[in-house]
Amino acid sequence: MTTHTANSVTLGVEHFGDPDAPLLLCVGGTTMLSWPDELCMTLARGGRHVVRYDLRDSGASTSIDPENPTYTLRDLAADASALANHLDGRPAHLAGIGVGGMVAQIAALDYPRSFSALTLIGTRAVAPGPVDDDLPDHDEATMGRLFSLPTPDWSDRDAVAAYAADNAEILGDDPTTAAETATRVWDRTPGTLSSHHEADQLGMVFSRLDCAPRWRERLPELRVPTLVVHCQHDPFFPVGNGKALAREIPGARLLRLEDASTAIPKASLQDVATAMLHL
Repeated sequence: MTTHTANSVTLGVEHFGDPDAPLLLCVGGTTMLSWPDELCMTLARGGRHVVRYDLRDSGASTSIDPENPTYTLRDLAADASALANHLDGRPAHLAGIGVGGMVAQIAALDYPRSFSALTLIGTRAVAPGPVDDDLPDHDEATMGRLFSLPTPDWSDRDAVAAYAADNAEILGDDPTTAAETATRVWDRTPGTLSSHHEADQLGMVFSRLDCAPRWRERLPELRVPTLVVHCQHDPFFPVGNGKALAREIPGARLLRLEDASTAIPKASLQDVATAMLHL
């Protein structure tokens, strides 16, 4: 892991594979560890220079005040374009997961010359907040259970790992994997401020961003090969959101992970990698 400066900010990045191979840039959602190690390594073995990175106010990237960000969604999109251009002069395959998928959509729309392909995993075409009438919102029962969990002491590594495991169990994901990832995220968080640990674990900074104007209506402008990956049983961003993306982006392919909730299960990693490598 290292850092690169792009768009006048420092971004935490990690490289996999041959640096001379075609670039596959993976936007964190919000930290780079949203992208499973095994998936990144499989993509690298498939002949790609895979780079995953932390969004601002997460991981090793520039962090000033996660509770009051002064940048916008479009600044994060500009970061993606600048980083891609810094790493490789050729158009890159851009992949976003979760909130990183929202960043990726804007980046591909605003900087079409920077990107040659697009992968969107577990995301949607509208910003945090009220959704469009035709899109399914978070499952109310699941969200109620999540919000009923007691907030951990974000400076307590073990408490954060246990909280992540409890969240995963409610969401239908693997608690052990979630706890291990939360521990790794915690270990990478610079400093000891609880607000920084909370920002890294929950990505709450994203919900505080200025995400206007809307971009959903611009999706038909996209002219790059696009893969939409969505878990069939996702209670956070239900699969109807992935279907809408695949329907509204010209030529997009939808890959549904039938036995999955919010996280890509290990059993599906090879299928996802294969689909991404065929864009």
